[in-house]
Amino acid sequence: MTTAHGLAAQWTRIVEDLTYRYDHVFDRAEISAAVDLARADLEPHARFTDYLPVLVQRFAEEQLRAAAQAEGRLAKPVPELLFVCVHNAGRSQMAAALAEHLSGGRVHVRTAGSAPADRIHPVVVDVLAERGIELTEAYPKPLTDDVVRAADVIVTMGCGDACPVYPGKRYEDWPVADPADATLDQVRSIREDLQTRVSALLRELGI
Repeated sequence: MTTAHGLAAQWTRIVEDLTYRYDHVFDRAEISAAVDLARADLEPHARFTDYLPVLVQRFAEEQLRAAAQAEGRLAKPVPELLFVCVHNAGRSQMAAALAEHLSGGRVHVRTAGSAPADRIHPVVVDVLAERGIELTEAYPKPLTDDVVRAADVIVTMGCGDACPVYPGKRYEDWPVADPADATLDQVRSIREDLQTRVSALLRELGI
């Protein structure tokens, strides 16, 4: 069990690491604010507090990178795709994992949820593992304005009204079944549906 003093030291280390990584992009105050916000977003849903600092650092960095791209402080070397569903525990995670797998790194993928759950559905992890796709580092995360602004294509599944709309962005709403409480075979069918849709999207993007 991590002590309060130990956690305080970890928050400081996270700020220091990100300040070094994003030197000349953000100042320390901006980075500290991003870490505080990431902690506020994730802490209420944390199932295992010992892993919270790792998730906070990942989420804070994702938000900083998205903000920097949206504001033109960092270039986007590849197209940015954002997959959004309600809980960010099933459809959006599957779509993102398939996009990363099929594109071979030729797109950068983010996911988010309008009301994120505390974990990814285990059956989703299982059906992706059947394809050799591991979700070892993925976790549900909230939808933020920065990730929408940074994206080139935003795909929503069951939560289109929750996503802010910006001119110049490509928006798609996919009517994909929710894997929550579905059987294993049903989730496999959802995986196949998503693979077809993701493959078509990547082809349209010339990837």
